[in-house]
Amino acid sequence: MDIRILDGKKIAQAIREEIRQEVERQVGMTGKRPCLAVALVGDDPASQVYVRNKEKACESAGIVSVLRRLPATTTTSQLLELLSHWNQDPAIHGILVQLPVPDGIDSRAVLDAIDPRKDVDAFAAENVGRISQDRPRFLPCTPHGVVQLLAREGIEAEGKEVVVIGRSDIVGKPLAMMLLQKEGPCGSRFANATVTCCHSRSQNLPSITRRADILIAAIGKPNFVGPEMVKPGAVVIDVGINRLGDKLVGDVDFDAVSRVASAITPVPGGIGPLTIAMLLHNTMKAFTLQEGTSAQK
Repeated sequence: MDIRILDGKKIAQAIREEIRQEVERQVGMTGKRPCLAVALVGDDPASQVYVRNKEKACESAGIVSVLRRLPATTTTSQLLELLSHWNQDPAIHGILVQLPVPDGIDSRAVLDAIDPRKDVDAFAAENVGRISQDRPRFLPCTPHGVVQLLAREGIEAEGKEVVVIGRSDIVGKPLAMMLLQKEGPCGSRFANATVTCCHSRSQNLPSITRRADILIAAIGKPNFVGPEMVKPGAVVIDVGINRLGDKLVGDVDFDAVSRVASAITPVPGGIGPLTIAMLLHNTMKAFTLQEGTSAQK
C-alpha cells in the first residue's frame, strides 16, 4: 500500500506565515504587538528546548516574548505572585507556564491562577468547560494542531470512527471533545466523528483500535502502536514524542504501521511543529480579544 506522509512541518510553516501577516495587520491598526509571557521553573532540559523553540517562533511571527526563568526552589506562592502581576499587565496578552513544574509546586493552582483571557494553553477550568459546550475561547494547542492537519490535508472526520489512545487533560480528552462537536474549529467536515477514547484500563485494546478510520496515539509510550492495532487503510496520527537513545520516536512504530495505514504523521515533523503554530494562533487571538480588534477572516 502506498503511504501518504502527512507533513506537519509544512502545514505549520503556512499557518505561521498567516499569523505573521495578521500580526503586522494588527500592528498597523493598533500600533501594538501581541505579547506572550512564559514562566520556566527549574532546569528540565526538555523544557529548556521547548521554551527556546517558542521564543524563536514568536520572533519569526513578530510576537513579543517575555521569559522569566525561576529556580527549582520557587514556591507556589511566589509563582502565583508573578502570574498575578502578568494578569494585570495590559501589555501582556498571553501567559504560559511551561510544564512540568518541579515537585512541590501545585500545578493545578498555578494553571487556575492564569486569567482565562490570557490562558493561551487553554488549560484553565473555564476554558476547558467552554470547549465541552462547543463555544471555546481558546483551543489546546496540540489537539487544535491535529484538527488543522486533518482539515488542511482534506481528511474528513465527519461520520468516521475515530479512536484516541490516551485520556490526558492536555491532548486526549480535549481532542475527543473537539472531534465530537457538530461544527469544530475547521467546520463540520472535520468534526461530527464517532469517538472512542482508550486508556490504561481499556480491555482488548487492539480490537478497539482496529475499528478506527482515524487512529490517534497520545500516550507517551515509544513504538506502542504496531500494525496489528491498525485497520488497513486507516489514517494514523502520532502525537507522541519519545527519546530512545539518540533518536526521537513517536508512540507509533512508524516503519511497521506505514505498511498498513493509508496516511501517517512522522516523528519528528508531524504534530510537534503544529503545537507551536497553534500557540502563536492563540496568542494572536488573545490580543484581538483584549484589544477589541477583529481578526482577519
